[in-house]
Amino acid sequence: MIQDIAPHVYRNEYNPAPPDRTSIALYYENHTALVKKTRQGIEFPVFKDLEHLNEDIYDHYTYLFSIDGERYYLVKDINREPISLFSLENIEIFRTAKPQYRAFAGITGYQLYNWYKNRRYCGRCGSVMKPDTKERMLFCEKCRNMEYPKICPAVIIGVLDGNRILMSKYAGRDYKKYALLAGFVEVGETVEETVKREVMEEVGLKVKNVRYYKSQPWSFSDTVLMGFYCDLDGGDKITLDEDELALAEWFDREDIPVEPASDSLTNEMIIKFKNGEI
Repeated sequence: MIQDIAPHVYRNEYNPAPPDRTSIALYYENHTALVKKTRQGIEFPVFKDLEHLNEDIYDHYTYLFSIDGERYYLVKDINREPISLFSLENIEIFRTAKPQYRAFAGITGYQLYNWYKNRRYCGRCGSVMKPDTKERMLFCEKCRNMEYPKICPAVIIGVLDGNRILMSKYAGRDYKKYALLAGFVEVGETVEETVKREVMEEVGLKVKNVRYYKSQPWSFSDTVLMGFYCDLDGGDKITLDEDELALAEWFDREDIPVEPASDSLTNEMIIKFKNGEI
């Protein structure tokens, strides 16, 4: 999965030391990131690549994290040359880009970029938020409100019926491949209750024997995903929620039309069942 970057080591402790000329500069505009495509994969600019057009780049930055001791910073409002080797690419590139540790850095930085962008002002009193110096937190000097990075819990659900698994396609989304049922945890419910509720809401089925598989950070949607398998409880007739799903259907293990990929928990769960490991 996208976060599986070993032997590279990701460190997310907040340690806002100043960047040097070889520190990584992550730059985003809306749904795009500044990268360079090479034969080996993708690269990000370092500060020395941008300094000649941005005299104050060492004064305006936000420390993000490190990988293998290499420090990554968020930069914004930069000038860049139109003919530069670096270009703005849709962040979907990080689903498949190599090397994987760079893709993971890019999408994780994007999650933090969105959080900082969306928390410029206090949601309680409207004052400008200030970064804390000891932890990754924004606070309001006027009303003392504190904000931490947004992480939304969600479930991925492999509904099983003997040698069959239920797969679906989303309605109204760019992603058109087969997936498993999924949904966000609501206030006041356990994640196991979320599994049962989402299956009933999306396909009108009851399930039992809900069992945890594993989790994944999914920075494309500020989410931590929790994967579960469960068994069909009763009839298998699907009542589709057409606002959420374009289709949902049962597949025998040997007929699953999905191939292995390196990015998602959903894919791993499907392939585990396809290979008879679940």
